[in-house]
Amino acid sequence: MSYKHYEEYNIEITDEIKSQYQNIIENIGEDVSREGLIKTPERASKAMQFLTQGYDLDAAEILKSAMFKESYNEMVIVKNIELYSLCEHHMLPFFGKAHIAYIPNGHIVGLSKLPRIVDVFARRLQVQERLTKQILDCINDTLKPQGVAVVIEASHMCMMMRGVQKQNSVTTTSGFRGQFEKIETRNEFLKLISADLS
Repeated sequence: MSYKHYEEYNIEITDEIKSQYQNIIENIGEDVSREGLIKTPERASKAMQFLTQGYDLDAAEILKSAMFKESYNEMVIVKNIELYSLCEHHMLPFFGKAHIAYIPNGHIVGLSKLPRIVDVFARRLQVQERLTKQILDCINDTLKPQGVAVVIEASHMCMMMRGVQKQNSVTTTSGFRGQFEKIETRNEFLKLISADLS
């Protein structure tokens, strides 16, 4: 049996966004009725809904669904979490990786939940600075650990394809709470992820 992948979309929203994409294609001088573009407005509509599905998800609830009592109180790091988002200024992609660490304070969280909350916030119209803070605050406020650290490094298509057109630039943002505000703890974290930072 062949593999079939199903995605559910609200028909009314899909049709409305599809209509807007048809207008955009026509306004840039293309023929929306030519073979290669006939289904493009619908595909683009569904793609946009997929890329912004984070608005419908609750990152705190995702963390709460996999919190466990545990006495472990050393640093936990999940590195190289792939992320893909849309710059809210030009609606062009930015992509890269996130590194997250926390020091438990009576509770740990299922490791797969950290990449999931990255996706929740990345699948929205974003700026990298806000994305970093939202991930940081969500973990800090929900898990209430002794400390949290988040570092994101990303390449932005709005800088690569247009504007300054610099293909090799990478933007790095970081945030620290609790124990990671202490220079020795922060340095330990940065040293442990330094091999992965460009």
